Amino acid sequence: MGLNYAMKTTFYKYEGTGNDFIFIDNRQNFFPKNDTALVMKLCDRRFGIGADGLILLENDSQNDFRMVYYNSDGNQSSMCGNGGRCIVAFAHKLGLVSDETTFVATDGLHYATILANGEVSLQMKDVDTVKIEKDYIFLDTGSPHHVMLVDDLDHFDVKNKGAEIRYSDLYGKAGSNVNFVNQISDNHFRLRTYERGVEDETFSCGTGATAAAIAMNAIGRTNSHNVELDVEGGKLEVSFDKLADDSKYINVFLKGPATFVYQGEVEV
Repeated sequence: MGLNYAMKTTFYKYEGTGNDFIFIDNRQNFFPKNDTALVMKLCDRRFGIGADGLILLENDSQNDFRMVYYNSDGNQSSMCGNGGRCIVAFAHKLGLVSDETTFVATDGLHYATILANGEVSLQMKDVDTVKIEKDYIFLDTGSPHHVMLVDDLDHFDVKNKGAEIRYSDLYGKAGSNVNFVNQISDNHFRLRTYERGVEDETFSCGTGATAAAIAMNAIGRTNSHNVELDVEGGKLEVSFDKLADDSKYINVFLKGPATFVYQGEVEV
């Protein structure tokens, strides 16, 4: 009869504007990366640590480190902007980087800096295509995002309407994240996001904030290249350059807090 030996490991909890993550230093490659049930359990808010996702920090031969991201459903997923900012703070806490770094994630290389106030500025991927439809905008900022304007964001049913769009024929089996936006002023917007993989509204979504800022510029709601976004968990800022033909956004940066919450031990 085989025996299963549980191993205690240190975990670290971080949050970026209320989008919270479990971090594990996996440079020794001990974490069972294909154990979906384990990741789900660790992210469960009643029976585990509780988080929107779990992120592994791993060695990379050409960069400071590698980011491996799991949604709370236990599956590896596409880029997470708030998680990307938080892993920079985590790497700094581990002594791997100083105030700037280059790391690799599922969507490629990312450059980031830790600012004097402790916030992290993270370079996101260039956006080559923005699909503008009558009722929504779609673009990929490292993760796919459906963006639409709504009037009464306070009373909007984000979870049910978001799930309806996420699972619709529009996006097929893979689905999309869904963002609901309300304009406050010329370069200031409020945002609520339904995240696939979490299958619920989260307090914040970094790739969603990036998508919302670019989408609002693309449809002419703002001419600014520096956009402020109020999310349920705080404030984020997105800056970018737009090429002359209006078809591509480059030098895209997501800026905001990346806060250490606590650390502990858990069996994996």
